Amino acid sequence: MDKLLQRIVIDSEVCNGQPVIRGMRITVKTILEYLAAGESTSNILEAYPILEKGDIQAAILYASKFLDIDVKSIKLAS
Repeated sequence: MDKLLQRIVIDSEVCNGQPVIRGMRITVKTILEYLAAGESTSNILEAYPILEKGDIQAAILYASKFLDIDVKSIKLAS
């Protein structure tokens, strides 16, 4: 799993510091939005031939790790 997460790069010089795939200008958010819209992995790979299946898996894993934060530490507006 850690090897997959190494595909995700956060660099303030690339896409305003958003998490991207392998330093390219393809954001994790873009991949997740395609998946949420019902696109298949094969369609995403066809749309972005530079991507690999592991990149899509890394985006999903990154999102799942991001959601695994301690929700008690989040202060909600009253």
